[in-house]
Amino acid sequence: MQGKPIMDARTDNTAIPLAVDLDGTLIATDLLWEGLFLLIRKNPLYLFAAIYWALSGGPARLKCEIAERIDIDPASLPYRPEVLARLREEHAAGRRLVLATGTPRKFADAIANHLGLFDLVLATDRLGNLTSKRKCAALEDAFGDGGFDYAGNSRHDLAVFDRARTALIVAPDRAAASWHRRNGGELIETPKASAKTIIKMLRAHQWLKNVLIAVPMVLSHEYFNPSMLLACAIAFVSFSSAASAIYIVNDFFDLALDRRHATKRNRPFASGLLSMPFGLACAAVLLLISVGTALFLPWEFGAVLAGYLVATTAYSLSLKRMLLIDVMTLAGLYTMRILAGAAATGTDVSFWLLAFSIFFFLSLALVKRYVELRTTVIKPGERIAGRGYRSEDQDIVAQAGMASAFSSALVLALYIDSAAVREQYTEPALIWPLAPIVLYMTMRIWILARRDEMHDDPIVFIIRDWRSQLVAAFGAVLLFAAVLIK
Repeated sequence: MQGKPIMDARTDNTAIPLAVDLDGTLIATDLLWEGLFLLIRKNPLYLFAAIYWALSGGPARLKCEIAERIDIDPASLPYRPEVLARLREEHAAGRRLVLATGTPRKFADAIANHLGLFDLVLATDRLGNLTSKRKCAALEDAFGDGGFDYAGNSRHDLAVFDRARTALIVAPDRAAASWHRRNGGELIETPKASAKTIIKMLRAHQWLKNVLIAVPMVLSHEYFNPSMLLACAIAFVSFSSAASAIYIVNDFFDLALDRRHATKRNRPFASGLLSMPFGLACAAVLLLISVGTALFLPWEFGAVLAGYLVATTAYSLSLKRMLLIDVMTLAGLYTMRILAGAAATGTDVSFWLLAFSIFFFLSLALVKRYVELRTTVIKPGERIAGRGYRSEDQDIVAQAGMASAFSSALVLALYIDSAAVREQYTEPALIWPLAPIVLYMTMRIWILARRDEMHDDPIVFIIRDWRSQLVAAFGAVLLFAAVLIK
């Protein structure tokens, strides 16, 4: 828009149409990335097909091939409320609105039909990717040089800004912000990500689960061994980085489901506060940190970490939608943290500990599914979106979860009465209360779940609940006392 007068695009001259970009402007996301992850979730082998489409036909073919194979829900997309309100105001005033986007026509038409605001849709087809100069040429062919106003957000919009009568810059990237500083135009402010958003993206509160890495060291009574403490700290960083990377990728696969959830819709990527390319960059860095720190530990730890990454990826792609396989996988992932701790510190893991871990964490995983069944409104015979469970499964899920809770306490009781404990502790009777402590914690969680007072993640609940913290601390004191008494 160099050399042109700057004016507010809000005008009484309704003869001047307003063209609006889609990705990053009207919606706070990019449908190319979303479509790609939806396609990969459908079949991971499509990743190789996508590479071929991009190399053989460029962005236009890639976008169109993806659009042919998946559908989007226009109603669930994260529209920017500031832009949407402006468009409705202009539409009510009788102004002509144009959706001009590099998104495939199938998606663009679906969104335009849903909103009911646009008089014309210009979009990508197999003949060309409608971005930058191609978009500019299409708009000039339709309305002439300077015969339109344009709302955009990125470096791909700079050529269009230059030829538009007035530019509306929405949530600009670095290039668009620089253009605005040089040339002016109307800036539409949108919410920006904060440090809290980044922490939420990383799911930092979930790192506390990785404290399980220290369990083998604690049970071997090596609390004050500097080398083991250091190994546990390094393993904690490695597992936490890997977990955060997987959480980010998992969020990409679950965008459509999260946006239909009462609370998950506020997650950074589902809401559009953070972009998917930014998330991919973060995930890559986190994986580098995870692998880099793992190199300082025995190779056995690296093998467990690799197994964890494979299992969590498989869970994100398909296992989470399989009846019972999902909760068994979750229980196994918790147990893998214990195995990782043993590998990092060179300590042994007993059969008793692994058996207890499987039953205990299976119970907590079933709580999570039970809460989803309680809080999700579905018709009889239908499954929860993205899960393998129906509303009529509530009772059996609860029964299986409580049975697992009692089984974990039984395993613990049998362990306490075993010859191994009598050899290790002078007064094994001191740790007998651990069994009822486990029963109290798990049964209380199930009762609260039945009352609809349970957080959807019971591990997070235990971490935040003072009663659970108190009884856990009491158990730790008893265990430490049994160690001290010789």
